[in-house]
Amino acid sequence: RSRGLGDVYKRQDRSSAAIEDEVEEIVRDVRAEVKLPLTVKLGPFFTNVAAMAKRLAAAGANGLTLFNRFYQPEIDIELLEMRPNLLLSTPHDLRLPMRWIALLHGRHALDLAASSGVHRGSDVVRLLMAGACVTQVVSALLRHGPGRLGSLEEELRIWLAHHDTSSVAEMIGCMSQLRCPTPQEYERVQYMRMLQTFQPVAAVEAPGPW
Repeated sequence: RSRGLGDVYKRQDRSSAAIEDEVEEIVRDVRAEVKLPLTVKLGPFFTNVAAMAKRLAAAGANGLTLFNRFYQPEIDIELLEMRPNLLLSTPHDLRLPMRWIALLHGRHALDLAASSGVHRGSDVVRLLMAGACVTQVVSALLRHGPGRLGSLEEELRIWLAHHDTSSVAEMIGCMSQLRCPTPQEYERVQYMRMLQTFQPVAAVEAPGPW
């Protein structure tokens, strides 16, 4: 039978446990049919991404790509209709995959790929340090053309030279939760502490309603 991960999410009457079971079953079925390395691209909306990663590793996945960005249409409030709305990523979008890659690196036999928010060489450096084996680039190429890929590579080379780093392999995972000097920074409690010390900037005039 033919199934896809997209079909799973359309079944809104199913429990999260049932959805997770089916995702795992899909991976097991694919693993039984192919001998090539198998990487699963996940969305960020699982109740426990770490537990899901463990299950998929046991099911035969060789790697995970974090995260899939789902299509989200816009509502035209004047014409009262839905319209496509392609939002390209920004460097801020890499924080979610970076955090989870840092949390998962070294805990399972999985290669981790980072997706979303890679626009600069420094973005590549951060994700590799978190534990990504590879970073994916789409939005930067759509904005600036395929030549941007060469610029990213050159920016990475410059960073490596300036920091006396001989290879990318030396960087991978050096700032993951298992290896960084302050692993507690990846925990949610840090968000609460940050709010307690937050100082608002000077007030600015609020934008209009539209």
